[in-house]
Amino acid sequence: MMAQGTLPHVLAAPAVNPTLSDFNQLIWWLVLLKVGIVFLFLLLTTMFMIWAERRVIGRMQNRSGPNRAGPFGLLQPIADALKLPLKEDIIPRSADKLIFVIAPVLSAATAFVSFAIIPWGPEVSIFHHHTPLQLADLPVAVLLILAMSSIGVYGIVLAGWSSGSPYSLLGTLRSAAQVISYEIAMGLAFVAVFLDAGSLSTTGIVNAQVHGWYAWVLAPSFIIYLFTMVGETNRLPFDLPEGEGELVAGYHTEYSSMKFAMFYLAEYINMITVSALATTLFLGGWRAPWPLSLWSGANSGWWPLLWFLAKVSIFLFGYIWLRGTLPRVRYDQLMAIGWKFLIPVSIVWILLVATVRAWRLDSHSKVPYVVLGLVIVLILALITMWDSAAQQRAARYAAAEGAAEAEAGTAERGTGFPVPPLDLPHYHGVGVENQTQASSKEVTGA
Repeated sequence: MMAQGTLPHVLAAPAVNPTLSDFNQLIWWLVLLKVGIVFLFLLLTTMFMIWAERRVIGRMQNRSGPNRAGPFGLLQPIADALKLPLKEDIIPRSADKLIFVIAPVLSAATAFVSFAIIPWGPEVSIFHHHTPLQLADLPVAVLLILAMSSIGVYGIVLAGWSSGSPYSLLGTLRSAAQVISYEIAMGLAFVAVFLDAGSLSTTGIVNAQVHGWYAWVLAPSFIIYLFTMVGETNRLPFDLPEGEGELVAGYHTEYSSMKFAMFYLAEYINMITVSALATTLFLGGWRAPWPLSLWSGANSGWWPLLWFLAKVSIFLFGYIWLRGTLPRVRYDQLMAIGWKFLIPVSIVWILLVATVRAWRLDSHSKVPYVVLGLVIVLILALITMWDSAAQQRAARYAAAEGAAEAEAGTAERGTGFPVPPLDLPHYHGVGVENQTQASSKEVTGA
């Protein structure tokens, strides 16, 4: 508590490590200023990311990329942003119009809210008022991001269902299954961080990494999170909900103009958010990397904002690198990675971290390296057994499939796969019955 006669909090000297109590003293105009800064940062970063992605992938494929609109093509994202609102906004006749309109708004709104609890830096002075470089923080701040990502799935599900298209519906089902699978693994990767930091607040987790980043201390959790952040954002090689080869464009096939732009915007903002969350939980947040951390002023003032942006940029470049390098995986491989590898390994790793944590608290001794070695050997043994069993199942399945095909004859191969329903109520203003009659007349020559 502040004693009487002392200066108020907003005039006190800035602290290097903000706490939850620092957010209770914010002035209303300072909160609005931070909201505007976050909004502009996400929009500008999205535009830069679109330009960088096209430019970098162009270089990877031995072409120049955008180079006509402005110097180095920097104005190309602005041209695209002006083009999308001017396109015709089409709503399919069979669509549920209200839900069709709400779905993209839901996806974009949850993407913006998720970034609110990300810390960009320590406490600084803004117009002679000391405030943390963070919009808000909660005792369970990381759970807010998981909640927002779960709600964002509703935007995708409602978009595919309300479109009235079988391709959109298939993309929706794929997305729901994928996000559920990888969100479980993502949550399990967070548990080890919560156990070691003793807090679910992003501010507390950053403060807990003063003596070492969790990317090294909790390396398995960091690696698992790298997989899940790609699967959670539906990016290559895990962009199965938008598989162009079989689904045209997935859940947003029927969308155009600003509604499509909002889905596009939500995807890139989610990429920025998960990259910023990886920086916060595993790379020390806004803290300077070694050897810059040896400088006494590296973690004070506005310098930490530069370190934070540099770390986020590395993750965003990783997204571009993956898209220009790896092909799309099969859907069964996508599900197998999530359920058969990431989740089991996460559970075993959490048990190990909890054991080490309890050992330290009870005996105050060093890390039980014997237990660590035994658990690692157990994990490797389980992975080897799983891989062997998977190969045996694949061999049995291939043999059974070959026998079935030989029995049925090669001429009938592939005819047993299900086909999406195509009995839409209207076809260019002609009913289904009239359409069928017209088709039969064309065949018979009548």
